Amino acid sequence: MNNAPKVKIGIVAVSRDCFPESLSVNRRKALVEAYRTKYNEEDIYECPVCIVESEIHMVQALEDIKKAGCNALCVYLGNFGPEISETLLAKHFEGPKMFIAAAEESQADLLDGRGDAYCGMLNASYNLKLRNIRAYIPEYPVGTAEECADMIHEFVPIARAVDALANLKIISFGPRPLNFLACNAPIKQLYNLGVEIEENSELDLFEAFKKHDNDPRIPAKVKEMEEELGSGNCKPGILPKLAQYELTLIDWVEAHKGYRKYVAIAGKCWPAFQTQFGFVPCYVNSRLAGMGIPVSCEVDIYGCLSEYIGYCVSEDVVTLLDINNSVPADMYREEIEGKYGYSHKDTFMGFHCGNTNTKKLSFCEMRYQKIMARSLPEEVTQGTLEGDIKPGDITFFRLQSTADNILRAYIANGEVLPVATKSFGSIGVFAIPQMGRFYRHVLIEKNFPHHGAVAFGHYGKTLYEVFKYLGVKVEEIGYNQPAGVRYPTENPFS
Repeated sequence: MNNAPKVKIGIVAVSRDCFPESLSVNRRKALVEAYRTKYNEEDIYECPVCIVESEIHMVQALEDIKKAGCNALCVYLGNFGPEISETLLAKHFEGPKMFIAAAEESQADLLDGRGDAYCGMLNASYNLKLRNIRAYIPEYPVGTAEECADMIHEFVPIARAVDALANLKIISFGPRPLNFLACNAPIKQLYNLGVEIEENSELDLFEAFKKHDNDPRIPAKVKEMEEELGSGNCKPGILPKLAQYELTLIDWVEAHKGYRKYVAIAGKCWPAFQTQFGFVPCYVNSRLAGMGIPVSCEVDIYGCLSEYIGYCVSEDVVTLLDINNSVPADMYREEIEGKYGYSHKDTFMGFHCGNTNTKKLSFCEMRYQKIMARSLPEEVTQGTLEGDIKPGDITFFRLQSTADNILRAYIANGEVLPVATKSFGSIGVFAIPQMGRFYRHVLIEKNFPHHGAVAFGHYGKTLYEVFKYLGVKVEEIGYNQPAGVRYPTENPFS
């Protein structure tokens, strides 16, 4: 998957001119060595040109890290640091940036060896705010070389997501279906985030699809699908059409991404899609997600954006699911109670018609879309990938613009339980601590739509920092409060 940037963080040490420059030099060397020992040294670049003490040094360092191809910046306070020059460096560097500071090493060296970076971080944060500069500052930003190396490593996925959005184009097809106003949100916030969007008609997509009739690449694409599905290839007759559609989307991406480096898709799948195209696109959506190109269902633009952020953070396949239905009481009693430590209200089923990649399913079969087939001929609803989602850790999250153009988000770490769903679609039994209260006082209270992005692993900590960096106010980032911590809207007498 190469639909996201490779992060290269330029480490620039700074020094206040009334402190020994050697403190910053030696501490920078120790930091770089610690990172290279523990992590991938390709993540970082040590700026050797100078220790930044002045505005002139700032310009020299800036030119050096740009020349080295750095797309992220770490300003390292080896001592107190020059508050003006260091924040000007962050101002003029166009990518994501972080600030960290060196801890003192030993009680035996608190005369000329004391750097006072603990104090300097306060001035740095004040100056960042003064100049309206966004920067990532870790929870506790002062540390030893090894601790600061860990902080930089935690910054890598944050930087990847922030840089990616500045180079992302979302391609959408058609308006949201009727009765899907929940997924219809103002696109102004996309531009505020630096994201481009290209909105197209379904008719444009259908025309492009028809131009791919008899595309010579279709047989090879069908073979790929057959190999991926294996014994789950229950609808082989529909594969040529699905292959044609996949080629249409891939070609569209290449022809339309323009000056942007990365792409995600908000696709249409009903109500006229099935009757005109002759299939549903779920399986193709799942395959594109496996290629690192997330595709949301039902033209959910902010769902697509959320999926893409999850892909950047996790460097793994993501999916989009409905926060769909409650777990039946008898299923809870027989399969969950007393085994997994969750209450009934902590559980729910996450579902979509068939858009989850095969890598994230315990088993899978190509089927038809059961809900659509209730009112349409079954043969035009084929193309879903059905199966239970693999058990394991997940993060449910979403970044959303409200109807009145406010950025809002939620994040919750949880897991998919190893419980057979006994249902249809791409589906799993999910458990999130205190889900019932979270559902009521975040998802409902804050008017989030039914779609949520799912990353496979616990990424709540990173996503929280990404959303903060992007400018989401902390009071607008919802999460599942632990028992005993009341939501503002929660009835205190309940």
